[in-house]
Amino acid sequence: MLPTLLVMRKIRFVTLFLAALAVALLVAGCGDDVPKNGVAKVGDHVITKAEFNHWLAAAARQQSQGQPGQPPSAAAVPDPPNFTNCIAEKQKQPVPKGAQKPPAAQLKAQCKQQYDGLKTQTMQFLISAQWLQQEADKRGVKATPAQVQKTFEDQKKQAFPKEADYQKFLKTSGRTEADLLFQVKLSVLTNALQAKVTEKAGNPSQKDIADYYNKNKKRFAQPESRDLLVVLTKNQKKAQAALGELKKKKPWKAVVKKYSVDTASKAQGGKLPGVTKGTQEKAFDAAIFSAQKGQIKGPVKTQFGYYVFQVTKVTPASQQTLAQATETIKNLLKSQEQQKALNDFVKDFQKSNRDKTVCAKGFTTEQCKNGPKPKTAPQGGQQAPGGAPSGGPPSAGGSAPAPQQQQVPPSGAPQGAPPGAGGAAPPQQVPPGG
Repeated sequence: MLPTLLVMRKIRFVTLFLAALAVALLVAGCGDDVPKNGVAKVGDHVITKAEFNHWLAAAARQQSQGQPGQPPSAAAVPDPPNFTNCIAEKQKQPVPKGAQKPPAAQLKAQCKQQYDGLKTQTMQFLISAQWLQQEADKRGVKATPAQVQKTFEDQKKQAFPKEADYQKFLKTSGRTEADLLFQVKLSVLTNALQAKVTEKAGNPSQKDIADYYNKNKKRFAQPESRDLLVVLTKNQKKAQAALGELKKKKPWKAVVKKYSVDTASKAQGGKLPGVTKGTQEKAFDAAIFSAQKGQIKGPVKTQFGYYVFQVTKVTPASQQTLAQATETIKNLLKSQEQQKALNDFVKDFQKSNRDKTVCAKGFTTEQCKNGPKPKTAPQGGQQAPGGAPSGGPPSAGGSAPAPQQQQVPPSGAPQGAPPGAGGAAPPQQVPPGG
C-alpha cells in the first residue's frame, strides 16, 4: 500500500511541475512571440528578416543617391555591431585639405547612427504597410490588380518618359518592379480607405448652413475699397511741388516719375488699387476714406513721408446673401465633418494596431506595443491612416516623422528616381485622381 501512495504522490508532483512549467513558458512567451525568422508580428502576419533586409538595402541605396560624390560601395548597409566594413569605407573617403581624418570611434558612431536610422524607417514602412492592408481587408476595401497596374503605368510614364531611364532606376535603386507595384497598391488602398472612412460624413442640413452663416456674416462681407493714384515724397516741400503740378493738370504718370519714392506704386504709374479701411497708416487711412472721388488731396504726413493722392474709384461694401454663400458653407462644413471622421479613425487605428504589433528585440519602434511610447503628433491637416507609407521606405537621412504626421494621399510613385529622367525630377506626390 505504501509504495502505491508514493507512486501516486510522485505522479501528482510531476503533473503539477509540468503545469507550472507550461504556465512559466506561456508567460515568458507573451512578451515577444515573433518567430526566429521574423522582425515583427502584426496580428497573425510575420514580417520576415528577408523582407526587412530587402527594403533596408533599398533604403541604403536611396540614401546614397541623395549624397553626391558617394562611392557605389557607400550604398551598402552598415554592418553592425562592429561596423568594420562601414568604417573602412568611410576611412577611404577624402577629407578637406589640411584636415585630419576622423578617428575610428567617431566613424563607428556615424555608422551606427546611419544604421539605426535605416532600420527604424524600414520597420516603420513594413509595419505601416501591414496595418494598412489588414485594415483594408477588415473594411472590405480592395485594390484590384487592374487598378494597381493602371496607376503604376500612369506614374511610370510621368516619371520615366524613356524606358531606359526606368531600367536605370531599377538597377540603381535596389528595387524590383514587384516592389514598385506593392508601393502603388498601398497608395491605392490608402485613398480608398480614406474615402470609405469619410463617405458618410459631411451632409449638413439647411439649418446647419443657416446657423453658420448667421454666426459668421462678416466672413461673407466685402468691405468698401478704393483705388488710388499716389505720390510719396521724402519731405513736405517736394509734396507741395507735386501737388502744384497735379493741380495744373500735369499727368500723374509724369509727376509720379519725377517725385515719388514709393517704388511699388511708381512702377504702376502711381496706381494703388483695392485699398480697404484700416490697411494704411492712421492719418493716411482717414484721409483716403474721407476724400471725394476725383479730388486731389494732400500732403498727408506719415512715417514714410508725405502723400499726395487721388481717389479714382470707390467699390461699395457688399454682403453675400445666404443663398449666395450656401455652396461655400456646405463644402466647408462637409470638409470639417470629413476631417473629424478621419481624425477619429486615425486615433483609434493607431492604438488598435499598435496593440497587436510585437517586434523582435533590437527591431522595436514606436509602432510596437513592446517599443518606446509614441510621441504626440501635432493636430491639423488630413492624416494618413496609421502612417501609410508614402510610396516606399523613407530616405534614411534623419529620423522619420511620426506615422500620424504623414499626409494623405501618399504617393505611389517611385521615390528617389533620377532627376535626369525626362529632364526633370519625378513627382513625389501624385495629383488627386491620378
